[in-house]
Order: sequence, then C-alpha cells, then structure tokens
Amino acid sequence: MYIVYILFSKSSLKYYTGQTDNLEDRLLRHNSGQSISTKSGKPWEVVYKTQLPTRSEAMLLELKIKKRGAKRYLQDINLF
Repeated sequence: MYIVYILFSKSSLKYYTGQTDNLEDRLLRHNSGQSISTKSGKPWEVVYKTQLPTRSEAMLLELKIKKRGAKRYLQDINLF
C-alpha cells in the first residue's frame, strides 16, 4: 500500500504533498530537516492521507493534487 499525504506547516502557513509507503518514517524525515523541500516549515502535521494499492496510482494522485494545489484540493473534497 502507498499513502498520498498532505502536510501543513503552521510556522510557514504552507502545504506539502507527497507519497510514500511509510508515512511515520517520512513525517519524521520532514520534521527532522532531512528533506530540503520541507526543512524551513518545521514542524509539519498531516492534514490529509489516503491509501492506494500501487505506487503508480499514488504518483498520479500526488500529481493531481500538486496541479490543483493542496488547499484547493482539500476544499474540493470538503475537508477544509
């Protein structure tokens, strides 16, 4: 199973979208500064996640969210 997730940073007021097969480890890497793209927004919190059976499906959804924008995607699915 693969997870598509959206993180939110209260310190930078930004969203980050990604996909992984281990969300706990990935979130730890985001919050420890090991990921360059999220280093400045620590701490990050998960505001949305969904499981998909294959990595290719996860990558397609991740791309869809990134094209739409995480905030607008969350509004579209009535989570925000």
